[in-house]
Amino acid sequence: MRTPTEKLIIISIACFLSAFVSQPVLAQKSKTIYHKDWIDLNKNGKKDIYETPTAPIEARIVDLLSQMTVEEKTCQLATLYGYKRVAKDELPTPAWKQELWKDGIANIDEHLNGLVKTQYSYPFSKHAEAINTVQRWFIEETRLGIPVDFSNEGIHGLNHDRATPLPAPISIGSTWNAALVRQAGEIVGREAKALGYTNVYAPILDLARDPRWGRVLECYGEEPFHVATLGKEMVAGIQSQGVAATLKHFAVYSVPKGGRDGHARTDPHVAPREMHQLHLYPYRKIIREVHPMGVMSSYNDWDGIPVSGSYYFLTELLREKYGFDGYVVSDSEAVEFVYSKHRVAQDMKGAVKQVVEAGLNVKTNFTQPSDFVLPLRELVAEGSVSMQTLDRNVADVLRVKFRLGLFDSPYVTDTKAADKIVASPDTREFEKQMGRESLVLLKNEANLLPLQLSNLRNILVTGPLATDTTAYVSRYGPQNLQVIHVLQGVRDYVGQAATVHYAKGCEVVDATWPESEIIPTPLTEEERLEIQEAVEKARRSDVVIAVLGEDEHRVGESKSRTGLGLPGRQLQLLQALYETGKPIVLVLINGQPLTINWENRYIPAILEAWFPNSIGGQTIAETLFGEYNPGGKLPVTFPKTLGQIELNFPFKPGSHAGQPGDGPNGYGKTAVVGSLYPFGYGLSYTTFEYKNLHITPDRQGVQGKIEISMDLTNTGQRAGDEVVQLYVRDKLSSVITYDSQLRGFQRVTLQSGETRRIHFTLLPEDLEMLDKDMHWIVEPGEFEVLIGSSSEDIRLKGKFEMMQP
Repeated sequence: MRTPTEKLIIISIACFLSAFVSQPVLAQKSKTIYHKDWIDLNKNGKKDIYETPTAPIEARIVDLLSQMTVEEKTCQLATLYGYKRVAKDELPTPAWKQELWKDGIANIDEHLNGLVKTQYSYPFSKHAEAINTVQRWFIEETRLGIPVDFSNEGIHGLNHDRATPLPAPISIGSTWNAALVRQAGEIVGREAKALGYTNVYAPILDLARDPRWGRVLECYGEEPFHVATLGKEMVAGIQSQGVAATLKHFAVYSVPKGGRDGHARTDPHVAPREMHQLHLYPYRKIIREVHPMGVMSSYNDWDGIPVSGSYYFLTELLREKYGFDGYVVSDSEAVEFVYSKHRVAQDMKGAVKQVVEAGLNVKTNFTQPSDFVLPLRELVAEGSVSMQTLDRNVADVLRVKFRLGLFDSPYVTDTKAADKIVASPDTREFEKQMGRESLVLLKNEANLLPLQLSNLRNILVTGPLATDTTAYVSRYGPQNLQVIHVLQGVRDYVGQAATVHYAKGCEVVDATWPESEIIPTPLTEEERLEIQEAVEKARRSDVVIAVLGEDEHRVGESKSRTGLGLPGRQLQLLQALYETGKPIVLVLINGQPLTINWENRYIPAILEAWFPNSIGGQTIAETLFGEYNPGGKLPVTFPKTLGQIELNFPFKPGSHAGQPGDGPNGYGKTAVVGSLYPFGYGLSYTTFEYKNLHITPDRQGVQGKIEISMDLTNTGQRAGDEVVQLYVRDKLSSVITYDSQLRGFQRVTLQSGETRRIHFTLLPEDLEMLDKDMHWIVEPGEFEVLIGSSSEDIRLKGKFEMMQP
């Protein structure tokens, strides 16, 4: 009777033979290297230290390095992009024996994930089998049998054909639900593991400090504690499934000069203290607390030094101060930019030397890995890059592969299970929950929402985003999804209870956009007729649901905008609908904060939906008609005008203040002041009361912790969610600190009339600041506690004092 392990080996051999029937020698080899508790990776007939599962990882690394040639070492420092991105083949061919990766490769990225059409992305088990076939080639056909790390994107669900979809990261940030994000990470990791991926490029920890930046929708928000808390849960969830998580984009990536994207992503104007307290805070916290196995280095500079070529960033900060022990992979073209954009190296060879010595481990780009490996080999041969540096960088990559167990169990053990695990029925309810919790109610004048279906006979759904599907399947997440847009969601929900009419009203943008944002043009006859059709249908309807905003072509990577108003003719459409006198609900589908001043003043109800997941139309409809009570909060500040940028939280005292209206300089009434919607803002169909704040102790040593509690009561008529937010203000400090800082939050579901005691714990690290000498310390003194429903809607205040020991 064969054991399950023996059966697996036989199945693996059979799969390999079917792919290489013309090579009988391999069949003999594959029978001899697999043993009960180890694999003879170097095919020498004995169990080497690096092949011994019980040996310490560092000893295994040393042993393997001692056996590797320069060719094999350098191959462990490059990415091979998958099928049709760089690799020409779906599965190994005899020609691979002449390719650079005959000596191994660090990782293969996005291989057969369905982004490029392939027969192996679906059914899911077929993908797992294909990954096993590729991995088997590296185990059996390279001299030392070093396994491959199969990487893939996963910032809002795994970037694979028909995997479980999450809404865009800005939507995930709007949930303010750490437990839900942990569950999301577990699903992403579980699906990756089942499909054969071993490394997921997620989460993005960039702070969305400039709303013009195109990748705002890929960020959790603008505030470091909020981003760190959710990012920590995503990493923990992914890695709990035996898959590596790779943080991106390290560092100071999200604030390029002027918020410009595309070719201009560089030159962040960020002071050192701000960089450490804001932009690096999530990396520092997450690396220390949950130990991610990967970090992606960004291709921008900071203070004149390319980050990917900076020893300070990649070694001193990441490894020596934060304790990172995984491997650093470059963002695409980061190495080339060292010479081609930043011009601090003469050529590619010079760039390779800089990044390798800085501590970058693996170079990634949509080019052949030889572009990096061959110059590196030259540098090593010349003595320009020492063997010690080379071994250090290779060891980091090998360490992750050992931690993942790839040397001992390199294959997906049950490929058929992928069909049951990926996009399994039990994730459907989770998709709905995350979609619902990401919705933010921005305005609800006279309680127009929820709509009372029994009082409606004719409903108009209008706007170009009502039927758009691109915003539901944005980049770096699942593809080939069945999308429920808002029109379908409303029609499905309403059924026969009322008649749902539709008129597009206008396109997302006009023909001259984006020039029309700076040079207005008159409506064309076609545009006038489209708006007129919507207006005529509105007059015959009881309520208008206008679905407006941005599609996937207007916001995202390399898509920074010139303005932040509704693009194209959408505002004209909304203004024309307003003139009908009919009640209007505005549903926003967008990827960044919008300057919707007119809309906020005149439209009675506004629901922010961001970029939803594929069932977004369903969850939006359920919320509009009251089946679900929205409770999401904004993870970013909405400015009133581009002229206010930067306007975000946290901020230094006085930096958001107005200008003097009286006194000797009383002529400053020249600016719009204040946010349209502040950080942490969001309404509900019910109301909440905050009371009974208790802080203990009220005096504590600087290394002690503070316990905070209060009562939250649902004082409305229906169940709902509230996000209780804890802010802390340092009353007096040796250097200027932020006006207040977020240091805790909890999303709480309460039934009507229910009260719950909410608890927070402030640790010393929550009160840390960088002193004049750039040391992290907790300064003695008084701190104020502010608890509320947003950064501006503070309901309870208290204080405590930190004392010198």
